[in-house]
Amino acid sequence: MPEGHSVHRIARQFDRNFVGRPLAASSPQGRFAEGAELISGRAATSVRAVGKQMFLEFDDDLWLRVHLGLYGAWDFAGEILVDPTIAAANGRMGQTNQRGTDLGAEPILDAAGENSLSSIGAPRRARGRVRMSEQTTGLQEELEWPPPVVGQVRLRLLTDVTCADLRGPTACVLQTPDEVAATIAKLGPDPLVDGTEAGEERFVAAVRRRATAIGLLLMDQSVVSGIGNVYRAELLFRARLNPHTPGRDVPEELVRGLWRDWARLLTIGVDIGQMMTMDDLDPDAYRRAMASRDDRHWVYHRAGLPCRVCGTEIVVEEAAGRNLYWCPSCQR
Repeated sequence: MPEGHSVHRIARQFDRNFVGRPLAASSPQGRFAEGAELISGRAATSVRAVGKQMFLEFDDDLWLRVHLGLYGAWDFAGEILVDPTIAAANGRMGQTNQRGTDLGAEPILDAAGENSLSSIGAPRRARGRVRMSEQTTGLQEELEWPPPVVGQVRLRLLTDVTCADLRGPTACVLQTPDEVAATIAKLGPDPLVDGTEAGEERFVAAVRRRATAIGLLLMDQSVVSGIGNVYRAELLFRARLNPHTPGRDVPEELVRGLWRDWARLLTIGVDIGQMMTMDDLDPDAYRRAMASRDDRHWVYHRAGLPCRVCGTEIVVEEAAGRNLYWCPSCQR
């Protein structure tokens, strides 16, 4: 499932390439035909991401809400104006790791496409080609315009030079301002929306009053927004916290530490386009981690492998229908 960093990156792409422009909208798949007809020809006026959901505002107080869910993704094609705050993810403006080591300008690409500027969401091979228009030498060949529809496209948004195709979302609906406000009110704090201090207090209060296991609370979007299976496992390991500990039994300072670590990892994820959860990597290790998920995480997807810290076998179990990875020694 795309986690919060991906949705913030998508929102930045929309802000850079679609906001302020009238859009032609269609639903090639047909499942959003009425909604597409309502927004087609309108100007996009703003965009925001909260957790795993994106809200695109149109004139006349009409909002498009998109929740990618497990399988959704946005595919971009055409001339993409690269947002400087996320351009480094494509390697075109240089890579910098968490310690500030300059890794040069060569791209470091993930085969799953997570850091691609042409497809953001559930990992898949990008269906479109992108002709980037600044800060890069990118793909320059002539493209068919508009690009042909491939697969089940729920919604296509077009400017004169840029195309965004939405596939496989859990939600793609139009909302009024009041409905948007009600949706957001049900979501937990997001460090990039609520700020770190105010968000921290909301998060601490929500966790400390519940008997639910912390491993479940971190996945509850009403408790905290944007955390999915990967970040959940990694945050708990980094805190050396047993995922079965009831929220109310987790020491307050440890809860605050979880929030602050989430704010840090989310910012890194938005900046580089990867769920990078290992610190203090030398340049070679960082390049390997950027290129492969297997070298990027402490415990996620490492069931049966030795813990990177203590050597104990990493276990995986089902928690609320999702796989939970953890080290039974480090996270006693």
